[in-house]
Amino acid sequence: MRFTEFARLDMPVAMAVRKGDPTLYVAEQTGRLRAITDGEVAPEPVVDLSAEVSDGNEQGLLGVAFHPDGDFLYLDWTDADGHTHVTEWAFADGRATGRRDVLVQRQPYANHNGGQLAFGPDGRLYIALGDGGSGGDPQGNGQNTGTWLGKILRIDPRGTPYKVPEDNPFVGKPGAKPEIWAYGLRNPWRFTFDRKTGDMWIGDVGQDAWEEVDFQPRGKGGRNYGWNHREGNHPFRGGTAEGAVGPVIEYPLREGGNCSVVAGYVYRGKRIPALEGRFLYGDFCAGWVRAVAADRPGRGEDVGRVEQLSSFGEDGDGELYALSLAGPVYRLEPGTP
Repeated sequence: MRFTEFARLDMPVAMAVRKGDPTLYVAEQTGRLRAITDGEVAPEPVVDLSAEVSDGNEQGLLGVAFHPDGDFLYLDWTDADGHTHVTEWAFADGRATGRRDVLVQRQPYANHNGGQLAFGPDGRLYIALGDGGSGGDPQGNGQNTGTWLGKILRIDPRGTPYKVPEDNPFVGKPGAKPEIWAYGLRNPWRFTFDRKTGDMWIGDVGQDAWEEVDFQPRGKGGRNYGWNHREGNHPFRGGTAEGAVGPVIEYPLREGGNCSVVAGYVYRGKRIPALEGRFLYGDFCAGWVRAVAADRPGRGEDVGRVEQLSSFGEDGDGELYALSLAGPVYRLEPGTP
């Protein structure tokens, strides 16, 4: 297989598709949502937040998702003060109108903002938030279910301003935020759903020694992934992370230039049959991309390189893309590297 440049943008970091629409919608960290159709980038952005976003290393426009019905667009971004917004627009005929904030999270530090948005197979919106930043989770947010920080949230965004699903694992638990779906995360920069099984794969960026990929079977909310008592399978701050679930993949930080894990997708497309059922993931600094059988996760085998890998994307047919912060948007195709 090979990665073929498909388009070039300004710091692309996230991609989404819309039901019944062949266009690829790609978020630029600098604040614009761009539309790509048949490899051509539309001259005008779909949404332009470039005058509003903060421009720190881990800030800006970070995530994009479309409602399963295709009628609403959602963006995750940080404002000039560094706080996280999940904002909704009505969407029709390529135009975004009727902007409103669904939720806002104040950020104590500039880093670890998460930013991933995705609708799950249940039609709910899942939102990734990092632990609030600095280093080592100084506020203990990862294990504190009284805050959204260090969590993946699950909501129905079509509310005033949203609805909490009654089957969320922390609904009705004293002191816990009912929006929480999973906790004990440091910076879940990217998570994805397997379109065949509905399982979730979470890439959680490490602190001092280990990068990790966590796995969540479909519908199994409430899991604790251990941060900051644990980093990967290893003790970090000590103490007990109650019921902590270890990662299914971990690899050492800094070895070979490793710095930040990027979770991809389980391949369910048709163009590369040999890749069927394999989970792809990579590292931002080292640039490698690996594939591993989803039912036997481990290190996997190298299948290519993408310099400054920022994210993966999946189109309506299950074909995969890779985004580089340097500008290129690549399409995964059959052939030799």
